[in-house]
Amino acid sequence: MASASLLRRIVVFDLGGVLIRWDPRFLYRKLFPGDDAAMETFLATVCTEEWNERQDAGRSFADAVAELLPRHPEKTHLIESFGRRFDEMIPGAIEGTVEILSDLKRVGVPLYAITNWSAETFPSQRERFPFLALFDGIVVSGEEGVIKPDPRIFGILFQRYGIKAEQAIFIDDDPRNATAATALGIHGIHYRSPVLLRSELEALGLC
Repeated sequence: MASASLLRRIVVFDLGGVLIRWDPRFLYRKLFPGDDAAMETFLATVCTEEWNERQDAGRSFADAVAELLPRHPEKTHLIESFGRRFDEMIPGAIEGTVEILSDLKRVGVPLYAITNWSAETFPSQRERFPFLALFDGIVVSGEEGVIKPDPRIFGILFQRYGIKAEQAIFIDDDPRNATAATALGIHGIHYRSPVLLRSELEALGLC
């Protein structure tokens, strides 16, 4: 009898932290030269992870900046730079994972992505990273108004592309998102490195 794992022939990737390197510190180290402590304070208290997630959920950067400026008028340039210089937070691709993606495509595995990403800053990534064209479909949270780990964003993928949870493997560097996928009947993988990912996919008969 075939292993149940072999029925899972669709692979769904997260993008940031799995295929694309992203961290606001790549930009803000330029804006806080030689003062990492001040940079970390700014990212923890002004342009926070929670603040950025609201852009991933569909809020515009104009509205996001407007929320912060009255409270931090002396930091106008720093706040506005988050959206205006977003691409500088992305130094490049995670090449080992891109190789895995290409290998899966080569053997005919259907490939999809679900990404927590602003609708304003994602289009330039399509131009910058040609491997994004390998996907059969990409669900961008900022376009949908809902972010992982909310089950609704997985539902959008299922309905739009005719995917069933029991067919799919989902890879994400945030364990909360992998756990949310598993709760829906998807095989969730917490991504830690290309080497470990390849090993896990090999165990599932996919690499």
